Amino acid sequence: MGWWQISADTLADSRFVVSPLAETLASLSTLERAVSAHPRERAWLERWLPAYRRLRSDDPLSARIIRTALAPRWSAGFLTPTPVPPPPGRPPATFAQELERVRATPPDRARADLAESLRGPLPAVLDRDDLAGRSADVLEWVWTHTVEPEWPARRRVLEADVIARAAQLSRGGWAEAIDGMRPGMRWLGESRLQINTYDNPPRELGGAQLVFTPVTADVGWVCWDIPHRYGVVYPCSGALADTGRAPVPQALGALIGPARAGVLVLLASPLSTTQLVALTGQGLGSVGRHLRVLLDAGLVRRRRDGRSVLYFRTAAGDGLLRAAG
Repeated sequence: MGWWQISADTLADSRFVVSPLAETLASLSTLERAVSAHPRERAWLERWLPAYRRLRSDDPLSARIIRTALAPRWSAGFLTPTPVPPPPGRPPATFAQELERVRATPPDRARADLAESLRGPLPAVLDRDDLAGRSADVLEWVWTHTVEPEWPARRRVLEADVIARAAQLSRGGWAEAIDGMRPGMRWLGESRLQINTYDNPPRELGGAQLVFTPVTADVGWVCWDIPHRYGVVYPCSGALADTGRAPVPQALGALIGPARAGVLVLLASPLSTTQLVALTGQGLGSVGRHLRVLLDAGLVRRRRDGRSVLYFRTAAGDGLLRAAG
């Protein structure tokens, strides 16, 4: 199995980071695999897969580069730069800023990374200087057409996952926050983090920073910028990924108000007030008022989970949603 030896300083400096480039690469991986993990992703795939296949047909060379770079067990490193946490008081990196890191990859490094993905020498057709540029062009197409239009909603889902992980961290430490984050990943104890089940040699992270990045697609990978930081990209909670953009029935919105109806729709699975704030984009006070009304009406209930209070729909709430279509 592959595992990392992590120092106390590395754990203390670990960060969760939302990355538009990681989300775009995860979406590209979904388009390449043409497999969806939940209903929201299935609808997205049905909408964009034909256009993506036309893009591949029109540019077979770029399609081959991407297919080679996203090998099943080893993605090309230049395509998966480790997200960088913003300095205190500074905004996070934009997609354009992150993409520039891909586009600026030296040709020799891009060729070496592709050869590593292939686990052998590059074929002549891929022995080129524009590998990184062509890959960046494909990523830019995926972002512009398929991710950016719904990025605010996706970002809320990702931020809600970070909030949930932070709550797990405060309750049970890193072992609880990390276990089950992605397939094959678990805390082994003695400062060891298993990152996959492959037979890879262990890595000593030393004083490097550890970065965790959620994506809404059912994919994940590890990345590094030695010796500065190592990254783990993981799929966010399936319930969050699926419900973050759940539609609000028009009749229900007319009955109890669209904002309150949106909260009720999201509570198909238990969520905290903080998660609801992140998912809906509403203020804490507004979400609290909506929950009080829904509680008084018997449409939701709440239960304590450690230090958090989770809200969920009752049978009456489910019935109201069914009646509203």
